[in-house]
Amino acid sequence: MPEPLPITAKNDPDAAANASWRQRDLAHVWHPCTQMKDHDALVPMIPIRSATGPWLTDFAGQRYLDAISSWWVNLFGHANPRINAAVRAQLDSLEHVILAGFTHEPVVRLSEALTALAPQGLNRCFYADNGSSAVEVAMKMSFHYWRNVGHTTKRRFVTLSGSYHGETLGALAVGNVELYKEVYKPLLMEVLTVDSPDAFNREAGMSEADWARRQFAKMESVLAEHAHEIAAVIIEPLVQCATGMRMYDPLYLELLREACDRHQVHLIADEIAVGFGRTGTLFACEQAGIRPDLMCLSKGLTGGYLPLSVVLTTDSIYTAFYDEYEKLNAFLHSHSYTGNALACAAALATLEIFRDEPVLERNRALARHFAAAVAPFADHPHVAGVRQRGMITAFDMVRDRTSREPYPWQERRGLRVYRHALTRGVLLRPIGNVVYFMPPYVIEPEHIDLMVEVAREGLELACA
Repeated sequence: MPEPLPITAKNDPDAAANASWRQRDLAHVWHPCTQMKDHDALVPMIPIRSATGPWLTDFAGQRYLDAISSWWVNLFGHANPRINAAVRAQLDSLEHVILAGFTHEPVVRLSEALTALAPQGLNRCFYADNGSSAVEVAMKMSFHYWRNVGHTTKRRFVTLSGSYHGETLGALAVGNVELYKEVYKPLLMEVLTVDSPDAFNREAGMSEADWARRQFAKMESVLAEHAHEIAAVIIEPLVQCATGMRMYDPLYLELLREACDRHQVHLIADEIAVGFGRTGTLFACEQAGIRPDLMCLSKGLTGGYLPLSVVLTTDSIYTAFYDEYEKLNAFLHSHSYTGNALACAAALATLEIFRDEPVLERNRALARHFAAAVAPFADHPHVAGVRQRGMITAFDMVRDRTSREPYPWQERRGLRVYRHALTRGVLLRPIGNVVYFMPPYVIEPEHIDLMVEVAREGLELACA
């Protein structure tokens, strides 16, 4: 077990300035995805006063480089002037209005912009508040579609091993990360789970594409046997993030799209984490040249400013709900803050940055710098699976590189990397023993060098 990091440690130069906020927080706030007892002494609570660009600043003036985009949401830096201005301007005209029976300029303009950017044919936008809610919407929409068109047996969902789609009950059911799911299994519907095409597991000498093709045979078998009862397959295109940044070849998506069409099954693409340039293209599905039937977006949608999610779908799915009131075929799903005007304004400003600036081109240059910076990790005796997809880079800390024997999760070696990084002014947050980088797009090459150097130092400490 790592030694506790005192809250008066060197990384906290003015303990009094931060300690008050820590104490007030711990008296009332229950934090997400956290064993709160850790904050007694083992893990420091970092109160953030302000942020700008890729930097977070605490109440004592200590800065932290945000190497994980504040949980993968921030695209263009904190306090981005363009997004700030858009939200301020919107505040002066409309903050929110019910979206049932009413509409407003930001939601109309955002819907026009999204449908113009999305894979062709995704012409309808249904808004929610967060990623999990978007997944719930997509699942309900798929099931309800089949019911409306007379296929009432199609009510099951297929998911990949290692998948993650959120933590509300429906989204949790179609996920496959036991850490989140095991306790709640009695509450969850049963799904069909197929082995992931995760390239980390491929046989020696086999290409990622060949492995994807081999793994797809298992999906084909499930679809062939159960198509009559399957509403949809749900996937995270190209990168399964929460299970440890597991990556796979786009060929799998091509094969899946063709099979879903052949077996009359919907394809739901959960692009919540991987959308908006994370994998090198605006949407990950573009790399396979496919269009899902339903696509879920959130996180980077507002540039990391405000909660908002959307499900994009086709006219054919929309039309199945378009009927006389007495038929009771409408999609009766709602959230109080659906299509919030402030969030839509932030999202529009975010999309305008993509429109007006060479974001993806710059990201490609940054990705090349990342690749060169992490290349030496491939020879480290305690590193396996150095991998990258666009602006997402990751590697596993292992006991032995050759056998890929993992460290026991109970040793919490990733926590040692996290704690060391804080002392060096970098926010890294490994997923178990997986160290990853998913920074905002405003970083500079020297920021990448700092992240990687700090991760290397943390690796040496964690694996000593």
